[in-house]
Amino acid sequence: MYDFTIIGAGIVGLSTAYKLSLKYPEAKILILEKEDRVAAHQTGKNSGVIHSGIYYKPGSYKAKNCVDGRHQLVDFCKKHDVAMEVCGKVIVASDESEVPKLKEIFERGLQNKIEGIELIGHERLKELEPHVDGVAAIHVPCSGIVDYVGMCRVMMHLLEQGNGTVQFNSEVNNISNKGEYLQIEAGSGKVKSQYLVNCAGLYSDHVAKFAGVYSPVKIVPFKGEYYQLKPEAEYLVNDLIYPLPNPEFPFLGVHFTRMALGGIECGPNAVFAFKREGYKKVSFNLKETTETFNFPGFWKMAREHWRMGLDEYRRSFSKKAFVKGLQKLIPEIREEHLEVSPSGIRAMALQPNGEILDDFYFEVADRQIHVLNAPSPAATAGLAIGDEIVNKVDENFTPSVAI
Repeated sequence: MYDFTIIGAGIVGLSTAYKLSLKYPEAKILILEKEDRVAAHQTGKNSGVIHSGIYYKPGSYKAKNCVDGRHQLVDFCKKHDVAMEVCGKVIVASDESEVPKLKEIFERGLQNKIEGIELIGHERLKELEPHVDGVAAIHVPCSGIVDYVGMCRVMMHLLEQGNGTVQFNSEVNNISNKGEYLQIEAGSGKVKSQYLVNCAGLYSDHVAKFAGVYSPVKIVPFKGEYYQLKPEAEYLVNDLIYPLPNPEFPFLGVHFTRMALGGIECGPNAVFAFKREGYKKVSFNLKETTETFNFPGFWKMAREHWRMGLDEYRRSFSKKAFVKGLQKLIPEIREEHLEVSPSGIRAMALQPNGEILDDFYFEVADRQIHVLNAPSPAATAGLAIGDEIVNKVDENFTPSVAI
């Protein structure tokens, strides 16, 4: 019998297990992961950015947990020698029409108490990023880059040094509440656990249904496609370069990211994925696609954002169009500077009315907590989300293990 079972060995699942192990050092903790390694999907297939928290609505889970999580992340990586650098980033206004929106983001950053941010002009921008074209920018010195996969491996090792176990190749296919405990069917075996935390990311809504929790929220997968700069073109980028985000869509636009383990990524775009873990252009799963198409919220969102969707697909199938988007930031970029980089998939939570759920979202049931939306900056905020879940355990349950 385990005290806590976590489903999913991404950064949210591992952070949750790690924080539970600190609060309840005697607890037996199990992480069930369907793949053969940690951080196999969203955690290991993103830009590796440490977000500052500048964009998010003041008072939201995102805003609070991003700032708190960022500080915890930096301290954790320093302590455990995870590749990480607080290098800073610029958010760029390409022309005068974008300056008012830039100032709005800056004011939001002040409300969120993002340390060190500064509105800068063209000359200072050129000092920081000589090849960027912009009339103004926000310099965010507390943003950075990190090896999230390496961080997850460290957390796994720390758990295993205590009472924690990570069990790979264990896809959950049923959860039964037996009154005094939960029975979780995973792989070819069964596990008994006092409590369960669902951190299954792209399949979090499916896992919730296995447990009898029928949330109105549906996970819809969006693919982010990347290029990377060839080594001879890396001189064009110093650190992190972002455009102004589109306020109507929760994606930050194509940007340039220096990676913690080397290389510079360019992207991503955001296109609907016909398979939740389909990283190739031709990836397709009929059952999952039908599930999405049968959800009314998907079509309501599609009607609202179809123009943007077409533009994103144009960039997906045309390298020339993708490069044109990058040239808004760095005019010197050429097609020959880029080579294809692996894609990632983002779990976007949709509501039945078609609105995108843009904050962290949890549902609590008997002996269960389900993390049903953990969008960016969840990786940055992972340790703080772990604290949030520990608090929900304290508020809703009475673990038998000693504190």
